[in-house]
Amino acid sequence: MPLSVLAVDDSRTMREMLRLALTEAGFEVSLADDGEHGLEVLDGMAPNVIITDINMPIMDGFGFIEGVRRSAEHRVTPILVLTTESAPELKMRAKNAGATGWIVKPFDKDKLVDAIKRVAA
Repeated sequence: MPLSVLAVDDSRTMREMLRLALTEAGFEVSLADDGEHGLEVLDGMAPNVIITDINMPIMDGFGFIEGVRRSAEHRVTPILVLTTESAPELKMRAKNAGATGWIVKPFDKDKLVDAIKRVAA
């Protein structure tokens, strides 16, 4: 059974790039366009890994990560932050909210796939 990934990003281009890269790698991919939509999509699904951006309208990545971690069924689901941000204080804030890892955009497809496989194991 393929690994499933929920990718949350407000950029339609980035969502499409993630969908293409991850489906080519054999993952089952679900998409959401902001944190609030991400929590709606997540309801009733059990992804192996969640990928989220930080800077999004309506609900940012920090709020999304906190929302995911409040859910008993997703408390330990790995969450990778994929963002243009690289400030140490933002990384620490994401880690404190419950993020598993941090990847800076633009992403390298092979490194992203490897990271997903590592945290999903």
